[in-house]
Amino acid sequence: MSKSFRTVIFAAAFAATATSALSQVAWEFNPGMAYMYAGPGKMTAMAMAPGEKNHEAMMKHATRVPNSTIFFLDGGQLYSVSGTLDPTGNFYRP
Repeated sequence: MSKSFRTVIFAAAFAATATSALSQVAWEFNPGMAYMYAGPGKMTAMAMAPGEKNHEAMMKHATRVPNSTIFFLDGGQLYSVSGTLDPTGNFYRP
């Protein structure tokens, strides 16, 4: 599984389940696992099918997530924005 794919899934998983500060949630991603955000409150994790063909199919549609991308939920929808959060959760644009 590519690093960029893991980054996207991590961010979606975090946004779907986080209810407060980032420091209160710990995540560990494992090789060969896929993590999918399917809407508010719907997260799944499963073992990916092995093989180059499966990997190529996923990478064909994958996009890299830029550094300093913030994911969050609003009105039941997942959003992203470029910027940073200070330790109190305030948003800043670089």
